[in-house]
Amino acid sequence: MISITDLKRMKIRGEKFTALTAYDYSFAKIIERAGIEIILIGDSLGNVCQGHDTTIPVSIDDMVYHTGSVARGAKEVFLIADMPFMSYKTTHNALKNAAILMQSGAKMVKLEGGQWLSETIYQLSERGIPVCGHLGLMPQSVHQLGGYAIQGANSKAADKIVKDAKMLEQAGAQLLVVECIPSSLSALITKNLKIPVIGIGAGPSTDAQILVLYDILGISAQIPKFSRNFLLDNNSILSAIQSYASAVRDSTFPTSEHYVP
Repeated sequence: MISITDLKRMKIRGEKFTALTAYDYSFAKIIERAGIEIILIGDSLGNVCQGHDTTIPVSIDDMVYHTGSVARGAKEVFLIADMPFMSYKTTHNALKNAAILMQSGAKMVKLEGGQWLSETIYQLSERGIPVCGHLGLMPQSVHQLGGYAIQGANSKAADKIVKDAKMLEQAGAQLLVVECIPSSLSALITKNLKIPVIGIGAGPSTDAQILVLYDILGISAQIPKFSRNFLLDNNSILSAIQSYASAVRDSTFPTSEHYVP
């Protein structure tokens, strides 16, 4: 069974590890067979399962349902559940909703945001709820950000992301996802943090990569620039996922076409 300790040791040894989203029992079983270390039950289910334009409509009840489904399918993988929009607006809300997700089968919860989450992350961690942070492009804030675009592209914005990353680690976060930031910035963050850093659209220097399952299987209506359809060169879903894992581990994915330097 994969643990947070295993992931931290992999970072120390310089071993790349892999993550994918999943939303149901059957795909979770296949992902586990493929040897992926982390499954994220992502609020991206709002896009790929429910057909919404954003993740904002996803509810805590949705996340509980899908977390339970995935947990029954994957017993050995490290499971992270997204906390959906406004489910952690206060520390009280965060404690209540995170507990429900943990009881549904998650081993960690993921929250989007920077410095303002420090107290919440501290309180969750103190109560035995492991936390993964999320910086850069934060889909729950898409309207505030003005769309899905690269974050941290100028020095001021980059400095803020670096500062936020350090604060989240100090508050008790044990993993960090960075999304759609320049590769040079993600490399700096990965080097400066002791906790593992997982990238999506953030270049090859992070400790791990994560993608949306439906994107790597070519199911999504539009595959993001930072992803790749691994099913095109494989004859099964299992082999496609194994190919993704191998490409991450031997650093042949992502390539320069998948990120901004």
